[in-house]
Amino acid sequence: MCVQFFIGPILAYNGLDAYQYFHYKMKIPESDYFAYAIPAVCLFIMGLHIKAGKLDGEIVDERKITLFVEKNPKLPYLFIIIGFLTSVLSGFFGSELAFVFYLLGSFKFIGLFLLILGTKELKTLSLVVVIGSIVSSSLGEGMFHDLITWIIFTGSIFAIKYKIGFNTKVIACAVFIFLAVTIQVLKASYRAATGTGKEEAGIETFSNLYEKQNENGSIFSAAKLAPATVRINQGFIITNIMVNVPARIPFSNGEEMYQLFEAAIMPRILAPNKLNAGDRTIFMKYSGLQIRAGTSMGLSSLGDAYLNYGIYGGCFFMFLLGLMYSAILNIFYKQSKNYPVLILFTALVFYYPIRPDCELQTILGHLFKSCFLIACIIYFFKKTFRVQTATAN
Repeated sequence: MCVQFFIGPILAYNGLDAYQYFHYKMKIPESDYFAYAIPAVCLFIMGLHIKAGKLDGEIVDERKITLFVEKNPKLPYLFIIIGFLTSVLSGFFGSELAFVFYLLGSFKFIGLFLLILGTKELKTLSLVVVIGSIVSSSLGEGMFHDLITWIIFTGSIFAIKYKIGFNTKVIACAVFIFLAVTIQVLKASYRAATGTGKEEAGIETFSNLYEKQNENGSIFSAAKLAPATVRINQGFIITNIMVNVPARIPFSNGEEMYQLFEAAIMPRILAPNKLNAGDRTIFMKYSGLQIRAGTSMGLSSLGDAYLNYGIYGGCFFMFLLGLMYSAILNIFYKQSKNYPVLILFTALVFYYPIRPDCELQTILGHLFKSCFLIACIIYFFKKTFRVQTATAN
């Protein structure tokens, strides 16, 4: 969040906007933007931590995870198999079931996490297969967000398991930043090359593009970095909203927020007129930006908060949103005392909520639906997932 709402905008205001397409530039003075963004993000973080104790919702009980895996040694592999099967089968079902298959497809990562945390020896083959699959699919589709996110989650699991030292963490972060920036700089060229059929999708094409664009050591020049910073700068959308609302479009005063919660919580059979996933109408209405079908942009939670309630009300909403996330994490933490694997599922539940560039409709829909689905799984397979407290002690 700090990268998207602070670092990206700072880079834009301090020179990179000069290389940017007009619509992607910051539209209001730096002081006006940060007068909203800083307190809103800080209040969100405050809400997230005010009842978090010692970050209870982020604590993984390794001992209980080990007991769980010892009790169910085949289950991690079953999760991996389920993940691959549902990923393949998802293409044969309609959009109404897409979310269920997407969530089940991510079970392969939960299986991998269980193998890393719950076994003494690293299961190298499983690691290569699971991570290799996300690398392959990312290169095949030219979409790299899933790859970046699961690298972060998997790296965190390794850090928990092997108690990685500070220096190693610094090196790993540096390598990750280099990888993320390189992907961001090259992905447009990669999509153009593979989309036209001139080049075959794969690591070789990606490597060739890197060598070609870095012939003069200019791959990280300001001119090439500027377009890439759009992906780490949600601020330009916020400034477009602030220019548009309330000057041209009045504040929604909660009406748009009601539509978002209705779309997230209510099944379509009870709310047939609710918003469709990926609906561009609201984005274009409040941002004033016109985007083509297939273009992915979101108002973000910060943007939705402002257009509904203004600066002060938006800041308060962000505090409440952080408080809601914290409450959900605390529920997972408390239930994980009896169902230790549950804490690992927070990676699935918060997969979209941790994305500042995502529209709030998608965030809330993913949050509520994933919690419901995971609760159903735990309920129907209580004996499998339960680790008795007495046994753990």
